[in-house]
Amino acid sequence: MTTAPVDIVALTRALVDIDSTTGREGEAGRWLADYLRRAGYTVTEQPVDASRFNVVATAGASATPSVFFSTHFDCVPPFFSSRVEGDRLYGRGACDAKGILSAQVAAADLLRRAGETGVGLLFVVGEERGSDGAKVANESANGSRFLIDGEPTDNRLGLATRGILRLKLQAAGRAAHSSFPELGESAIDKLIDALVALRAIELPADSVLGTTHYSVGLISGGVAPNVISPWAEAEVMFRTVSDGAGIRQAIAPLETRVAIEHVLEVPPVRLRTVPGFDSAVFPYTTDIPFLARWGEPLLFGPGSINLAHTAEEFVSVAELRAAVDHYVTIARELLKQ
Repeated sequence: MTTAPVDIVALTRALVDIDSTTGREGEAGRWLADYLRRAGYTVTEQPVDASRFNVVATAGASATPSVFFSTHFDCVPPFFSSRVEGDRLYGRGACDAKGILSAQVAAADLLRRAGETGVGLLFVVGEERGSDGAKVANESANGSRFLIDGEPTDNRLGLATRGILRLKLQAAGRAAHSSFPELGESAIDKLIDALVALRAIELPADSVLGTTHYSVGLISGGVAPNVISPWAEAEVMFRTVSDGAGIRQAIAPLETRVAIEHVLEVPPVRLRTVPGFDSAVFPYTTDIPFLARWGEPLLFGPGSINLAHTAEEFVSVAELRAAVDHYVTIARELLKQ
């Protein structure tokens, strides 16, 4: 076992400097697994597909931790390497979520040095594109009672997170020469009419999570500028506060214009908190809905979600270091229960 404490800046930079864009996490996973083994952990590489694996680490070969720190080590594109300017550590994943991962490793190290072996580490792939790693991990949960998931929350505990409902609106038309529009039927016009009508529909609301909102992320359709469009479609992402059935019921009148195809649903989540921390509701989704068998969930992490995925992604070094102590406090509170 290593004797030196975790250098959180060096660990974060080492991870950031490995390109682990979703689908290419293999090298980062191998580096992380080797690092944790050298630190004295029992490490399991949990295959997700031929090139990627989750990393599970425990302080002892036989003990089953009751608390797991967890986050993901995949990132969105484009990759850019780390640098430090003053208090800011820049780089892809610095905020989301390699800085968080490093803070969790440092917290687990402090707890282990204090003789506490009841905390484990679960680091997964694929969070940014469908939570593939979390889904695999959920099949091999080992009886832990609490899962402290790491995402950028400005070092606040999450009260709840919104879910998502992704739908595709598909309009069918009839092609015709654009000089005789009356001979065709414009699918694009139908789609536009449906999207305008969607603006006026009252969507479900919740006293804690607020009102459902949505964005139109993709639109496509038509075959040529001089042809009345025979098809058109749009993908709509709802940030949900309740079961998706309420949204589907609310937007059912749109089906007079378009067909509605279900693409993906992730439920909203209510979260556990502990005393002494600021808390907030977060509008994004996490791996938590796919890790239900790992215990009662909490959400906490340094960094701002407003910096994640940006061209100048960074995390405050002071905030990273503060997060280490916060993670220790949260874990100890849970271990007492």
